[in-house]
Amino acid sequence: MDATEIPLKAPSVPTDVPTTDVEQVERALIDASTRVPVLMFYTSAMAWLLIGTLLAGFVSFKLHTPDVFSGISFLTWGRVRPAHMNVMVYGWASMAGMGTAIWLMARLCRTVLRHPLLLVAGAGFWNLGVLLGVGGILAGDSTGYQWLEFPRYAAIILFVAYTLVISWAVLMFRFRRGDQIYITQWYLLGAFLWFPWVYAAAQLMLFVVPVQGVLQEAVGWWYANNLLFLWFGAIGLGTAYYMIPKVIGRPVYSYHLATIGFWTFALFSSWTGMQRLVDGPFPAWMITASIAATILTIIPVATVGLNHHMTMQGYFPLLRYSPTLRFTVFGAISYTVFSIVGVLISLRSVARYVNFTQVSVAYSHLGLYAFFTMVIFGSMYYIVPRLVGREWRYASLIKLHFWASVYGIGLMTLMLLAGGFLQGANMDNPSLAFSESTETVLAYLRGRSLSGLLLTVSHFIFAFHFGLMLFGLGRTSSVPTFLNPVEAEGSEAHL
Repeated sequence: MDATEIPLKAPSVPTDVPTTDVEQVERALIDASTRVPVLMFYTSAMAWLLIGTLLAGFVSFKLHTPDVFSGISFLTWGRVRPAHMNVMVYGWASMAGMGTAIWLMARLCRTVLRHPLLLVAGAGFWNLGVLLGVGGILAGDSTGYQWLEFPRYAAIILFVAYTLVISWAVLMFRFRRGDQIYITQWYLLGAFLWFPWVYAAAQLMLFVVPVQGVLQEAVGWWYANNLLFLWFGAIGLGTAYYMIPKVIGRPVYSYHLATIGFWTFALFSSWTGMQRLVDGPFPAWMITASIAATILTIIPVATVGLNHHMTMQGYFPLLRYSPTLRFTVFGAISYTVFSIVGVLISLRSVARYVNFTQVSVAYSHLGLYAFFTMVIFGSMYYIVPRLVGREWRYASLIKLHFWASVYGIGLMTLMLLAGGFLQGANMDNPSLAFSESTETVLAYLRGRSLSGLLLTVSHFIFAFHFGLMLFGLGRTSSVPTFLNPVEAEGSEAHL
């Protein structure tokens, strides 16, 4: 057991036991067993990230220049935008998240990967499902529900693919070594079990035995919010709980806080989604319960944030050196910001202004990119060298990737939030025509396109660097790639 892998009960051995040669060999064997499936998920995710990035640039440009390629049906905004979102949600984020979760589960179960063909087949079917789904959307075969636009034939293939992945996860957990269950495993197992429940329930209520009328919209928002929290949120938090203490070489500050954070996260997050329907034709109790649940998510946010902060206390200078730590801490901070913004826009007094504005888009980007994607970037900087046996080649490219991502998502969020609030205030002004209220946001949408250029640069830099690692062109060194020269001997012993 690693000293930094924190169980949900007090450990029975001291946490300062030095790592033995046997443990190092054990980890090397586990890493070798996960190499093919994890790299398959990562490589696929990287390809979808680049495709999604190009689609995002086109979508952003179409918002303020809608006449471009308006005569080509599959390049209209109504088709390209859902294609972009589904590529990022199911192609990039889901595949990168599953790749990270596979490696973490193998490490924490302390056993070599069993039945790798399940994962390889799962990755293959998942790629096929995403490819057919995106093709169906561009061909006009979209369902019209946010983040569920894939046609039914693609959804069935995704479900088959996920069945293979979840079967592997259950088998790995069943044959784990030791009786301890770590906080990261709780989050990952939760994510693996929550996703099929949320996805199957939405498919059933919308397409198999569809509910009637406005309830379809309620199901759609429930699905989108729960996918963001219970799937991406759980994987992101579980990864952060592993990476932060692992890099700095100390235990999580409090496993009691970690337990409280997990169970309150699981309880309250599943009730959210209906707050996006304020002032709609829905039962008042439904929206009020969802608003209350959203407010109560402050409990897991506070416990997780406090736990991460106290774990990092005294170790913040290491952010200068470790790429994994820098990306992960930024993502963890963004989780707090994302949750606070979610609480604010769920209040009825605010929601009446920001519904149907760019604020909703900003909120989704905060959760899916600033939080989840940045944590996954950090995990890939840690995991990939252990799979390929080489270190990242250029520290300068890592720094450029980080700062382009930070400035890109920061500028995008600010532009969308500011433009959205202005747009909402103008739409609430009866003296302004609707067309005038939409025109006021154009300057902010152009700013969003600028931020998209920064993100495009960051993604292609990361893809190039990842490609070097994949083809064995990384550094042959036992020392990690530091962002800056180490100034004090021993200060990076755990990196």
